[in-house]
Amino acid sequence: MSESIPRAPAIFFGHGNPMNALGGPFVTAWSALARTYAPPKAILMISAHWFIDQVAVTAAPQPRTIHDFYGFPKLLYDIAYPAPGDPWLVDRLVDLLQPLDVARDHDWGLDHGTWSVLVHAHPAADIPVIQLSMDATRPAAFHYDLGRRLAELRDEGVMIAGSGDVVHNLRHARLSGPVEPYDWAVRFNDTVKAAIVARDHQSLLAGPALSEEAALSIPTDEHWLPLLYVLGAQGQDETPLFFNDVIDAGSVSMLGVAFGTQTAPAALARA
Repeated sequence: MSESIPRAPAIFFGHGNPMNALGGPFVTAWSALARTYAPPKAILMISAHWFIDQVAVTAAPQPRTIHDFYGFPKLLYDIAYPAPGDPWLVDRLVDLLQPLDVARDHDWGLDHGTWSVLVHAHPAADIPVIQLSMDATRPAAFHYDLGRRLAELRDEGVMIAGSGDVVHNLRHARLSGPVEPYDWAVRFNDTVKAAIVARDHQSLLAGPALSEEAALSIPTDEHWLPLLYVLGAQGQDETPLFFNDVIDAGSVSMLGVAFGTQTAPAALARA
């Protein structure tokens, strides 16, 4: 590892409802977490909301802020996250993933899986950010392997970040009143944490096939797969730091996990 550039962290954020971008206890934890590591040189984000039939990277010098949701308050649509792109990181990523064909995309920008988190973790928007798409045609092992191949970017000062939800079943979500989490959601959330602590990444590659609880928790893959990139980028000497360990709306896990950060402040200890 370079003596002049500290290893950047690898972090999975449970981003949940877009309304979280407007504030609340979850974003308080995101802000607190960002104070436990040195500002990275750049951020490579894998978001649940760029799930297409190829691997692509945002290549625009100034990625646009994408409001990829409908029916929410105007305050959400007014949020802009004007972080610059990073031509060096785009070139480095394309080279690192050879011979995989990585498309340079000039249309996609920063979707809400990215900016709803970063607007609190890094509100100045002065750190370059690029997004890497997830190829929806590929199996879980492919995504995990990409995380392993990208891990060396951390030693070059690039934070690897995933944004999704360990449990994400909107069909069963209850959005009003006090809500107790579903038993199956709690059990699967606990299973995931235990596997991460044990560094049993291989079992997690099964995803929805892992158990009945997993099938309910992961009815579709896009919010689950960003976690696999972060696990792939975990260093051999790193232990997990969990934060926002809460099931929201009964069936959406806000659980996050970080590698390569310092001791957690009290604001992260929520269960």
